[in-house]
Amino acid sequence: MIPKAVIFDCDGVVVDSEGPTFAMLGQDLALHSLPLSVPQMEQLFLGGTVAGAFTKAREMGASLPDDWVSDFYNRLYARLGEGTPLISGILTVLDALDAAGIPYAIGSNGSARKMEVTLGQHAGLTARFKGHIYSAYSVAAPKPAPDLYLHAARALGVQPADCVVVEDSAAGAQAARSAGMRCMGYAPHGAGEGLRAVGATVFTDMADLPALLGL
Repeated sequence: MIPKAVIFDCDGVVVDSEGPTFAMLGQDLALHSLPLSVPQMEQLFLGGTVAGAFTKAREMGASLPDDWVSDFYNRLYARLGEGTPLISGILTVLDALDAAGIPYAIGSNGSARKMEVTLGQHAGLTARFKGHIYSAYSVAAPKPAPDLYLHAARALGVQPADCVVVEDSAAGAQAARSAGMRCMGYAPHGAGEGLRAVGATVFTDMADLPALLGL
């Protein structure tokens, strides 16, 4: 069934920002007595918030300072501002949605400022979303709660059951499921077990998404 609206996660789905983020996070955690590999960090933190990572890391023994969240964000904005590429194939997906007259939005657990930095590097990209770029910091609860995706659906004027969410994390896929939305799980490296476990339809190449959506 062709959706009436599509809601995208941002990091790892629209912009390729997760590599630098996890690199910085790994360095910080190692400096504060919690060395973790990238796969471990992905398992623990992918799809969450920086504040959530702070809380969980402290529970695991990291000696992060009280002001770490704001400090990390400031350093991350500077790093991402040096260059954050788009996910290969995402513009083709947006072109197909525009051609079909299907509206779309972004719903991210990241901050609005982070999306301004990453999306704003690409001329005309922010304008394509026509104001429908939403951060979990503006709703009651972040993913895996459904609040953000339900907010985006209301703003688009589309019923949740008629929306498709595009996600790369199990937390995001769970949010879609709790919101009553279908989820397409983007797993470019083939590790989509966590997405499948919460009901997402997994795909590995963004170029395949228009056909998967019936466009």
